[in-house]
Amino acid sequence: MKNSFTYHLPTNVIYGIGSIRDMGKYISGRKTILITSKGFEKRGLIDEVKSLTDNIVKVVSSINSHPDFKDLEIIYNSIHKVDHEVILAIGGGSVIDAAKFFSVWRAGKDFKFTEGLARGDESKQNYEITPLISVPTTSGTGSEVTPWATVWDGKEKKKYSLHLPNLFSEFAIYDPTLTLTLPKDITIQTSLDTLSHALESIWNKNATPITVSYAIKSAKIVVEYLPKLVNDLDNIKYRDLIMKACMYAGFAFSQTQTALAHGMSYYITANKGVDHGIACSFTLPLLIDSVIGKYTFIDDALIEIFGELSSRKLRKVFKELNISTEFSDYGITDEELETLKLSLKNNLRASNSLVSI
Repeated sequence: MKNSFTYHLPTNVIYGIGSIRDMGKYISGRKTILITSKGFEKRGLIDEVKSLTDNIVKVVSSINSHPDFKDLEIIYNSIHKVDHEVILAIGGGSVIDAAKFFSVWRAGKDFKFTEGLARGDESKQNYEITPLISVPTTSGTGSEVTPWATVWDGKEKKKYSLHLPNLFSEFAIYDPTLTLTLPKDITIQTSLDTLSHALESIWNKNATPITVSYAIKSAKIVVEYLPKLVNDLDNIKYRDLIMKACMYAGFAFSQTQTALAHGMSYYITANKGVDHGIACSFTLPLLIDSVIGKYTFIDDALIEIFGELSSRKLRKVFKELNISTEFSDYGITDEELETLKLSLKNNLRASNSLVSI
């Protein structure tokens, strides 16, 4: 663990039940484009957001899960034909990641330039960023407090990361009431994504005392309260705690990035269609078993989280949630597992990891 470090998080964090009602204060009279999902629109919440501010000049509610370059291009071009001063993203990780992508531009507002930044074909200079206000409606993304955005190429079955040092949200507004309508499966998937963010920022080459402290706080909450929440989905106390866990994990991995579990997950999601939250978390017990005894600070963190130096408690949680921890249950054969391992050789996330499989 690094004992000499910096910690940079320029995002203004607003947290609290009902905090979305102060939206107008943060928009502060600026012309705003609202980016959200069809699900948010179906819940009838767009009109509610519009009632909080008179400054929305365009609404985009067609963001799909795992945003793809080809889908984003049409939206990107339509957005940049509209005069605006701020982008408001309300949704899960895909919505916030897409909004981050839209926020990056240069003179001429050429989609190919921003795509090139994500693909690594353009140098990270001569670009502008439209201020972004992010309002997560799930407790899993963490994107609202990180400087990168995930974009997919469906043809290549590959994930790209748009990573710029100033791609942080101007404001991140956490309102636990926005997660009350999440169904059980999405609640589990997103919360396990949070758990992965937390644990992966611990067994991480970039870990610091600050990030480990936030990660422990996050993981302890998820392990204790997620099994309770799935049996009481309307419990605002549990929703509040899990959203806090998401925020704490964001504070941790915004500095460290993720590691091996996420590195593996991209292949599993792209080739097996496994939801991201499951794909990046079902390997966590295996990774715990692999790292035990190798680093004192990791052992100490695991004991603080689980009360023991073992994956037993986490495996019990997965069993309660009916989530398998076996590769074979996700259609991954031994041969494919070897292919998966090979795919990690030049994977940035995997290179952050202090644990291997």
